[in-house]
Amino acid sequence: MSEFSKTVYELVKQIPPGKVATYGQLAFLAGRPRAARIVGGILNKAPNSLPCHRVVNREGRTAPVFSRTGIDFQRILLEEEGVFFLPDGRVDLKRFLWQKGE
Repeated sequence: MSEFSKTVYELVKQIPPGKVATYGQLAFLAGRPRAARIVGGILNKAPNSLPCHRVVNREGRTAPVFSRTGIDFQRILLEEEGVFFLPDGRVDLKRFLWQKGE
C-alpha cells in the first residue's frame, strides 16, 4: 500500500459521524490536491472498517458504488448519522462538511 493510500485512510478515520468530506478535500489534505479521482479509487478498495460512506463528491453527491442495487445505502448511512440532504439529493455541505481538527 502506498503512503498516499495510508494517509487517505488515516484521514477518513478522522471524519466524525454526522460529517462528510469530499474526495478533493481528502486529496488536498493528503498532499496531492489534484488527485480526487485517485482518492476515489483508493476508497473503492478500502477495508469495510473505514467509514467511506462519509466521503462525497465536490457537489455533495453520493457515490454510485454504494447504490449498485438501486438503493442509495450511502445516503441511508449518512441520514442515520444525522446528515441532511437538500431537495436535489445533495448533502448540505455548508452544514455538514468536515473541517480537519474539529
